Amino acid sequence: MSRATQAASDAGRRAGQIARATPRAIGRLLREALETAWGAIVRTAAALEVWLLDSKKSLYGIAVTRMVLGLTGIGLLLTNFSTRLYTFGSGSAWNGEAAEPVSDFPKIWIFSLFDSVRLDDGPFTVLYLALLALAVLVTLGWRIKIVLPVYLVMWVSFIEMTDAVGDQGDNMYRIVLLILLFADPAARWSLDARRRRRGGDKTVLPREISTLLHNLALVAMATQVFFVYVSGGLYKAGGSPWSGGYAVYNPLMTERFGTWPVLSELIVAWGPAVTIASWGSILLQIAFPFLLLARPTRIVGLIGIMSFHIGIGVLMGLPWFSLAMIGIDFIFIRDRTWRHIADRVRASYGSPERSDNPEVAQTAT
Repeated sequence: MSRATQAASDAGRRAGQIARATPRAIGRLLREALETAWGAIVRTAAALEVWLLDSKKSLYGIAVTRMVLGLTGIGLLLTNFSTRLYTFGSGSAWNGEAAEPVSDFPKIWIFSLFDSVRLDDGPFTVLYLALLALAVLVTLGWRIKIVLPVYLVMWVSFIEMTDAVGDQGDNMYRIVLLILLFADPAARWSLDARRRRRGGDKTVLPREISTLLHNLALVAMATQVFFVYVSGGLYKAGGSPWSGGYAVYNPLMTERFGTWPVLSELIVAWGPAVTIASWGSILLQIAFPFLLLARPTRIVGLIGIMSFHIGIGVLMGLPWFSLAMIGIDFIFIRDRTWRHIADRVRASYGSPERSDNPEVAQTAT
């Protein structure tokens, strides 16, 4: 056999071996890839199960959220008390909402309580004071599983009466109150927590179910915050005032939102600062969920978003909207940080440092 024939035969044999080995190699690679992917799915599911069921997360953050939302309600009710009848009651009949409410909530029987007495000053004031008392109880965390649902119903009944004086903060406030019904917002820093430490509170649901509901409520609350920030940032990016870098200027120069004219003029006096604030707010809102993934960027994100809300509250005269949003953002601060802050405050007043028993929180719902 010639060398050429031998070489051709060897080449054909090698080609046949490669042809037979290739499907097996591809099958092995696919099998290994599927096994790796399945293993990752199993590990992720196991980690998620542990996270959801082993303990309640962000107990201090949700407790602070509860207190800040309660204080927001107290602040709004107290600052509007002297003008309550003109803004919400019989004096607001001129806007036509007593006859035909703009919002659909007063048309739902469970949320129609305030609307049914809005033209009767006496009963309206009694309900107004009752709502104020409930806001105080929510802040203190007293019998929260009973008080919070009642407060939610009465608050929605009250705040949705007059659409003209509402803002988007009312929607977020209502949504978070609803989510808190499934969480344990009084496990820390509340009268309920003190009663639990004394052993006087009995559980209704099994610990696993209570923990699961709490953590799912936390996820729902965080998801709602992400939707609000990211969708708001994307919406801004599509508008010419924001993309042009002058959107911050416009509301500060209006009579309605330019509540501090001298301060507003000082803020917008330097054009680059207006552009930085306009573009920076877009980037901050869109990037906020991703900034929370690592501690250093989380600090930057939280400081940035809270400064953003403080600016809105001070410069645009929307303090209760800003306070509510800041209170909701507190869920992203770790419990370790809240305990450290509490210990520092106790130490500054000469009280011994004390860490709450982590098992106390398992007696919720």
